[in-house]
Amino acid sequence: MRTFPAEGQQIATFRDPAGSLRIEKDRVLRVLHGEYADSVLEFVRSAAGEDWADSGRLVRTTILPETEADGGRIVEHPRIFFPSYPWEWTPGQWIAAGDLTLDLCEDLLANSLILKDATPLNVLFDGPHPVFVDVASVERRDPESPVWMAWAQFVRTFLLPLAAYKYLGWPLAASVQKRDGYEPADLYPHLSFLQRWCTSLRSLVTMPHLLEARQSSSRPAVSARKWKHSPDVALAVLRRNLRFLRRALHSLSPEKFASRWSTYPENAAHYSAEDHSAKQRFVCDALLKTCPSTVLDIGANTGTYSRIAASLGARVVAMDSDAQACERNWRDAQAQKLSVQPLVADVARPTPAVGWRNAESLSLLDRARGRFDCVLVLGLVHHLLLADQLPLGEIAQLLRDVTKKWLIVEWVPSADPKFQELLRGRDHLYNHLNEERFQEAFSRFFAFPLREPLKNGRVLFLMEAR
Repeated sequence: MRTFPAEGQQIATFRDPAGSLRIEKDRVLRVLHGEYADSVLEFVRSAAGEDWADSGRLVRTTILPETEADGGRIVEHPRIFFPSYPWEWTPGQWIAAGDLTLDLCEDLLANSLILKDATPLNVLFDGPHPVFVDVASVERRDPESPVWMAWAQFVRTFLLPLAAYKYLGWPLAASVQKRDGYEPADLYPHLSFLQRWCTSLRSLVTMPHLLEARQSSSRPAVSARKWKHSPDVALAVLRRNLRFLRRALHSLSPEKFASRWSTYPENAAHYSAEDHSAKQRFVCDALLKTCPSTVLDIGANTGTYSRIAASLGARVVAMDSDAQACERNWRDAQAQKLSVQPLVADVARPTPAVGWRNAESLSLLDRARGRFDCVLVLGLVHHLLLADQLPLGEIAQLLRDVTKKWLIVEWVPSADPKFQELLRGRDHLYNHLNEERFQEAFSRFFAFPLREPLKNGRVLFLMEAR
């Protein structure tokens, strides 16, 4: 279980009996209790553990000389730049995190170890790449047991949310209310007869649901300890079961389709090729002038400007509310090996703080506040004004909260076809909005070192926080 504080806070996790994690500014310290420490440290010190850390797929772990009063060992991890939660991921990111979890579990088997839990909450993204961060999930394996106790959790937290997304259209963001995932009974009533008996859902949903309904509540549970085999047979069964889970995971990859916004760059008729070039040139020049090491791209769409920032050396977090646009951004960042971390998130309705006392998972704004040298807001302000009905002053205040210094923003005038499309006959409410009002609202928080009008009437600004 992970908790990530805002800058300067000190917060500790508390759910895992094997240990706890606390974050003190940029230090991430983990306490491993008693007998749980041995298996974790064994893996961390092993050749396999070092290979995983060197490849960036496992968070690096430094063993500290100090111990806790109860003898627990203390280790330290580097802090992942921007923590995200599964309910902010694209489908491809869910599958990549699932693959990473199965890869690690399979490699652990060869070292007589295993994962005691298997949830997306054990994974963070560093740019477009998943990183397994919960080393306390590693434990020693009974060599005669063919049972992976975390099997059901993997199904609940990885497979069933993906099945609900693919077959029912439930957004992955809905998993924010399901800390330990879905049960088969959550999906079964909503599936058609044909869906219930299709290959993917028959073994994941239908059979477990029907068997559970028939099982007597008074029947005692069968202990995994009663299922004993020779070590070779037990290992073979575990490997076969992991292969089954991997096939199931990939069978739930959703069909690729174009959403309204995932093809926006190709279909933006209100932008000429000359306007596109001028906009990209302005953004590139502004980034070269300001040299930010961290960039937040709000309303990033498919990530054209995110990748420009990343190609110039910045670490980029790219937010957009359209999952298909984010998926395309994520795949392009992977293919181009650029440090872009897409998030499915809406700045007007940001991810809330959830969990016990609203402190287990921090809100998006708590994580973003003051974290970025530069913020990009291109072609979004008019959406916030008209679709979300937010005042210009509120928008400017929010952007000042999340940038340390620089802001690159695009003003869309009322004559623009996209402005008119969102206006929907409410001219009398918004006819006072013009560039002068825009500059007046933003000048409370920013200076304006650069301004460049485009031929289509839009205006680009580089702003510096006051």
